[in-house]
Amino acid sequence: MKEAQNPTAAGSAAQVNAGTTLPEAMTGRASLAKAAVGNEPVFAYIASLPQPQRGIAETVDALAARTLPDLRRAVKWGMSYYGVGDGWCFSCGGFAGHVKLMFVNGDALEPVPPVTPVGMGRSTRGVQLESIDDVDELQIAAWMKQATSVPGVGKMR
Repeated sequence: MKEAQNPTAAGSAAQVNAGTTLPEAMTGRASLAKAAVGNEPVFAYIASLPQPQRGIAETVDALAARTLPDLRRAVKWGMSYYGVGDGWCFSCGGFAGHVKLMFVNGDALEPVPPVTPVGMGRSTRGVQLESIDDVDELQIAAWMKQATSVPGVGKMR
């Protein structure tokens, strides 16, 4: 699978010391990433992740940008959130051993994504991505498009 990267995120990633210590969010605690709307906070969040999570998150972010022309980004609850229009439709967050890509109204998608996360709402569904090879760009792009046609959660702020 061809790895797509966001040039801004990739450039920022080179400036971050990945080390071997996982960010707080990846250990099960609240992330240190501050809530903020816009591209730069999301790129900084992604750049803070160690590999392979950083590469996976960069790939998902670049796929979202190619798939959704009016994409909006934010950092909320220690993860990157994505939306189009009035609400947030999906999130992408790094955890120990994987990246979670979660669709807010995922139970309305076809096919329904296989993972039901704990503590993210009854209708949220998604996938756990352990490597770049787990990124099925055609399926994920289809879910992204479907997710933006279903009302998202919350107003853009």
